[in-house]
Amino acid sequence: MGKNHTRTATRRRLGGPLLALTVAGAVLLTGCGAGSGSNSSDGADKSGGRNLPLPAPAQPTGGAARGDEQGEQSDAPEATPSADYLSTFALDVDTASYGYARRTLAGGRAPDPATVRPEEFVNSFRQDYARPDGNGFSVSVDGARTDDGRWSLVRVGLATRPADSERERPPAALTFVIDTSGSMAEPGRLDLARESLDTMTDRLRDDDSVALVTFSDEAETVLPMTRLGDHRARVHRAIAGLEPTDSTNLGAGVRTGYATAVHGLREGATNRVVLISDGLANTGDTDADTILERISSARREHGITLFGVGVGSDYGDALMERLADKGDGHTTYVADRDDALTVFCDQLPQNIDLTARDAKAQVAFDPETVEQFRLIGYDDRKVADEDFRDDRVDGGEVGPGHTVTALYAVRTRPGASGHLATATVRWLDPDSRAPHERSGSLETGDLRGGVWDSPSSFQVTAVAAYFADALRSGDARWNSLPGVPSLGELASRARSLANLTEDEDVSALATAVGQARDLDDCSGDCAR
Repeated sequence: MGKNHTRTATRRRLGGPLLALTVAGAVLLTGCGAGSGSNSSDGADKSGGRNLPLPAPAQPTGGAARGDEQGEQSDAPEATPSADYLSTFALDVDTASYGYARRTLAGGRAPDPATVRPEEFVNSFRQDYARPDGNGFSVSVDGARTDDGRWSLVRVGLATRPADSERERPPAALTFVIDTSGSMAEPGRLDLARESLDTMTDRLRDDDSVALVTFSDEAETVLPMTRLGDHRARVHRAIAGLEPTDSTNLGAGVRTGYATAVHGLREGATNRVVLISDGLANTGDTDADTILERISSARREHGITLFGVGVGSDYGDALMERLADKGDGHTTYVADRDDALTVFCDQLPQNIDLTARDAKAQVAFDPETVEQFRLIGYDDRKVADEDFRDDRVDGGEVGPGHTVTALYAVRTRPGASGHLATATVRWLDPDSRAPHERSGSLETGDLRGGVWDSPSSFQVTAVAAYFADALRSGDARWNSLPGVPSLGELASRARSLANLTEDEDVSALATAVGQARDLDDCSGDCAR
């Protein structure tokens, strides 16, 4: 994606390992809607998607040189546009990267750039996209011009309909796989898990079921699948008995967890494995692909999905992310009691039920108006363009009430006017596996005059994406985005947005940006 890009902004050190600044971006908050030029169409795909807006032509006029196979364009002005004007990726509702970055900054350190995934910063904020009337997705597309030449930020927003009530969802059969290794003894790990699981047990419905599996050097099913009903006390006793012990055989925990889930499988229920761990595997299988292969039949034959919950100041981010991405699920990260209660108690219905399986998005840019483009983030979620409508190719799993945002940096041609892009989302019904698609589009005339003159929701999106880009600027694999502000300006804009929106999540973002700015100002010379 960004590996061919040329940096034009001067870098400064952000707290030693972190080079500070050059960014551009995306993330959402309440109040987001489609741009005035957005439109959409919907329907079951009975003809390979031919009833929907077609992608942009594969070959632009003028015969440009071929770019990389995903269609990402160099943002160096002299670069020849790619012949491929498609961008295709699997949907992702993970937020662990943002949560872990906040935890690390609060501890006085900059996060490792390799752990920073911009799409997870973007998707950590509430959206106010229009919701579909029925199952599936709505598609909103909007954008705003940056201060950098002909570059704009274009946002593609996808949303599912919230459940009308907790009663609307099917019963859940949840197998909790809990890391009880020695590292989980650190405050903010196993203690958080116990407290959260206790509270969650009291909030789940009587017709829900729970199983508990623990793992350290070995794995053990400490509670078989148990219908809550009159058995909540039994579940509470099992939770109270969780204590840290030895090493971390995460592979054994996942295998035993899936075996327990299959043994307790409930027809007509949402069957899910919830993995709670710091991801620091050091015994047995420590490779995500090997672990996933050992449970492949349980995943594919029974449709059991994985929800990963990361904890701890030292966190195995890469292993947990790959397990969730390739295990038909997603991850989040909890840093404290409030985070844990939000994830397990408030967001659990979203994370139990499914609205869509194997969901993918494809954005077709018009070569008549677009010179270059770049998808911000989703580095590990790319899908070959020709596989967009191949339903055997893995996509993302999305539940009710979720929103997904993708932000692009787009450079328009001189004097360009007319159609800019069409975004299409394709997904499978979780029960029937029937494919569906929905599309939305954007015209050049619908681009707002400036990022910082846009509605507050779009500005929060930009701040979050610029922030992510700044945090990973020490990694040579990624390059600067257009219209980048200084870290000090970013902190100021974030604080102003926090005051304007009175949103606690935006306030937390402003605090994190301020902490990164302070590390940058220290430049490694501050007394610790």
